Amino acid sequence: MTQVIPGENEGIESALRRFKREVSKAGIFPDMRKHRHFETPIEKRKRKAIAKHKQRRMRSRY
Repeated sequence: MTQVIPGENEGIESALRRFKREVSKAGIFPDMRKHRHFETPIEKRKRKAIAKHKQRRMRSRY
């Protein structure tokens, strides 16, 4: 769980910016998007096949 405690003279904007940075470092957004709705087995297979294809394309470039 990401937690940011604002300092004594710290504004809410800077605390919010720090919180967003911590959340992005922790990788919470991709996980949240993944669990947003139910994924059927067919959708899961398609997603994995696309990821595998992208991985192969990246390897062949280098």
